[in-house]
Amino acid sequence: MGTKKSAADLTSDLKKKRKVGFSSIDAGVEANDCIKIFLVSSKEEVDVEESCCIDPIDLNRFFGEDGKVSGYKDLKINIWLSSISFHAYADITFESTADGGKGITDLKSALQSIFGESLLESKEDFLQTFSKETQYIRDVSSNGKVVQFKNPRDHQNGASSVEVIHLPVTSIAVGELYGRLVPLVLLLVDGSSPIDISDPKWEIYLMVQKTDQKGDSSSKLLGFATVYRFYQYPDSSRLRISQMLILPPYQGQGHGRHLLEVLNSVAIAENVHDMAIEEPSDYLQQLRTCIDTLRLLTLDAIKPAVDSVVSHLIQENLSKKTCKFESDPPSALVEEVRKTLKINKKQFMQCWEVLIYLQLDPNNKKLLDNYRTLISDRTKVDVLGKDSGTGGKQVIEVPNDYDHEMTFVMFRPRGSEKMDGIEVEVNKNLTNQEEQLNQLVDERMNEITEVAGKVTLHRG
Repeated sequence: MGTKKSAADLTSDLKKKRKVGFSSIDAGVEANDCIKIFLVSSKEEVDVEESCCIDPIDLNRFFGEDGKVSGYKDLKINIWLSSISFHAYADITFESTADGGKGITDLKSALQSIFGESLLESKEDFLQTFSKETQYIRDVSSNGKVVQFKNPRDHQNGASSVEVIHLPVTSIAVGELYGRLVPLVLLLVDGSSPIDISDPKWEIYLMVQKTDQKGDSSSKLLGFATVYRFYQYPDSSRLRISQMLILPPYQGQGHGRHLLEVLNSVAIAENVHDMAIEEPSDYLQQLRTCIDTLRLLTLDAIKPAVDSVVSHLIQENLSKKTCKFESDPPSALVEEVRKTLKINKKQFMQCWEVLIYLQLDPNNKKLLDNYRTLISDRTKVDVLGKDSGTGGKQVIEVPNDYDHEMTFVMFRPRGSEKMDGIEVEVNKNLTNQEEQLNQLVDERMNEITEVAGKVTLHRG
């Protein structure tokens, strides 16, 4: 037989239950929210939060599937990265740790996956690197080949110069330097991974600022590029830029353009087949297109070829034209550009659209509409293939309730018979496809006008 409890007893029991109740599950904190990374050039800049703070692409990807750090209360991680020796030190503070159901993140292991052996455990050891390795870049680059391109654009204090130095990554010293640069590659170059320093086809170009003060010279790394040399049958090679980075404190000062121009000059001087960039960022692609468009404008054969296309755009109405307007440059010109400037066809086509746009009358609406149609047709071919827009068979994805990976139908867009229950879905997919295509065309038009504006500004 049970006994009745008083209100006081119930209150007492409730308090007891609260004490032994389940604690809340630790939701964790995103790595992007608790980690700051500073690039410093002296020990006086360490622990100063006004120092250069870099903005990594995504720190979360180094911390498990959910990108979160678990088990810490009030966690704060400041990482100090030396721009002199490229060693790093992590200052980690937190109030307490507790396993809230997801374990306690091993911070040391996670940070080492980014910084590797360059991450020092002792703060004192890290601070000493600023005095012990003050000539690190000078020593590593001393055996490299200085690539002569042009005089530096700016001279600081009248005693500074900027050099681009070519080095093979297979040497021990250069391989060690690249190992220290890998964290910057992982943090700042989207989609990148370390190169294989044991492969002799890899090369690195260091952009170094040298300063000579009272007979004491020093070298500061401004940026770098890694380049792979492919074999091209029968007796040539192709250069592919894999990673290109200007360190954050020196960005926006023209160093990226200088480095890319140097690499262009190397490709021409060595008479390689051509030069490409592996998955360039939007910014790098825009910079490259600006530079290459200016280079193309120096070729005599460019203007008559562009004028021919513009003439057709003036005379025709492409929106009503039943057959495709051939706007590509002549194959002979494509080959001349490759041989002379080492610009491959894919990149030339990017510049070709800009070259045409530069010759358009901005007040001629019909001409601009024709140009947009031209860009739309080219975009459609890039996305859907050469047979897009024809009456041939096409494949469209449609939903079903069984196997979503095997969900498609083949059809003829014009003159085809109605396919039971499928026609509506096909039309819906075509509408979505058209909307996506228009969005891509808008984006491409914005890219073209932006590049054209910069080219015009530079020429003016």
